[in-house]
Amino acid sequence: MERKMIIGIMGPGESAAESDLEVAFQLGKKLAEENFLVLTGGRSQGVMDAAMKGAKSAGGTTIGILPSADGNDQSKFVDIPIKTGMGSARNNINVLTSDLVVAVGMGAGTASEVTLAIKANKPVILMNASPETMPFLEQFAHPELVKANTIEEALQNINRFLSDS
Repeated sequence: MERKMIIGIMGPGESAAESDLEVAFQLGKKLAEENFLVLTGGRSQGVMDAAMKGAKSAGGTTIGILPSADGNDQSKFVDIPIKTGMGSARNNINVLTSDLVVAVGMGAGTASEVTLAIKANKPVILMNASPETMPFLEQFAHPELVKANTIEEALQNINRFLSDS
C-alpha cells in the first residue's frame, strides 16, 4: 500500500487575513479531494483551523501538531492530534512531518516554519505572500521555493514537486 503524502499548511493564527482564511479553506478542501493528508499547527484559529475545516468538508484526514500538552485550543477539525507541550518548538515537527509545506500568509511563526523547511530541503510554496517575503527567502537559494497565486497553481506545483521526489 502506498503511503499518503502529507501536506503541511502553515500560516498565521489570530492575525490571519480574511483572504488567508479563504485560501487555506479552499486549499485544504482541494488537497483532501486529491487524497492528501493535511497537517497544520492544530489550533482553532486562523489558517490552521480554516485549512482543516476545508479538508474535513471534502472528507479528508487532518493532523494537528499542537503546542500544548493538554490539547488546549485544539481545532474541532483535527482528526489526529499530536500534543507536544513544546509551544513554538513544535514548528520543527510540523515541517519534518510534512512532505511539502505551503505557507498561506505570513507571520513570525510561519516564517520560522518556512525557513525550517528550507533548511530541511523540503519543497515550499508561498501563497498570499507580501512583496517583501520572496526577496528575503530567495537569498537562501532554495531550488524548491515557489510562489503560487491560485489554488490550481499551488496544486500543480505540489504534484510536480512530489512526482520529482
